[in-house]
Amino acid sequence: MSVHLVGGGWQDQPDGEVYRAFVAEATTRAAAAGRAVPRVAVIAVRDGDGDEHAAKLIEHAGPAGAFEPVVTAGGQDDEIPAAAFDGVDGIMVGGGLTPAYRDRLEPHFELIRALVLAGAPYLGFSAGAAIAATHAIVGGWRIGDVEIAAEDIGEDLDELAVRPGIGLFDISVDVHVAQWGALSRLVAAVESGLVDAGVGVDEGTVLIAGSGALRVAGSGSVWSATRVDQGVLVRTLGR
Repeated sequence: MSVHLVGGGWQDQPDGEVYRAFVAEATTRAAAAGRAVPRVAVIAVRDGDGDEHAAKLIEHAGPAGAFEPVVTAGGQDDEIPAAAFDGVDGIMVGGGLTPAYRDRLEPHFELIRALVLAGAPYLGFSAGAAIAATHAIVGGWRIGDVEIAAEDIGEDLDELAVRPGIGLFDISVDVHVAQWGALSRLVAAVESGLVDAGVGVDEGTVLIAGSGALRVAGSGSVWSATRVDQGVLVRTLGR
């Protein structure tokens, strides 16, 4: 099993780098089932442009290898059917409003965990990465009266919100870190005790958690924030 956490972002010329390990694992799983091309569930929860977002994910993952996308795209209030995950070799969850993704996928958290434990890789892009955590940072830009980040990254929430996520990754996740200035939110979440530890993934970058050590690929950095006696220790994880 492995979990691929992509910090978001689109390339002008997609090279598939941050999707490569995910597609390779899905292909291996498909081959074990007698399929030459893996079937990948592609989930987009967005109002008005879900199909376009799913198509862009597929386009950017395409250079990593062939796969058959099984697209489920709907609005922020639409239910996602359990059939979206039938017979798939991998799961790709896109970006948008993080609380909406969490709420729409919550009825399927147990199913997703079971599929990943059975060997289907999971790739979360932006919101999809954030909700993969056991304790998911879903938005917010202040704690009480203290501003911890820019208001425009709050995801329609004021107070920093940590909610139950899918449970595929023990450490909380923030995304678009360098691009949105979200590192301060991640540090505040750890310092306040709302989460025990966190990682922040830049755009164009993937953090891969599976057997063995964590791996990083792509053009940016992955930041870690952990609580220590003196406060919060921040460092970057190497490739």
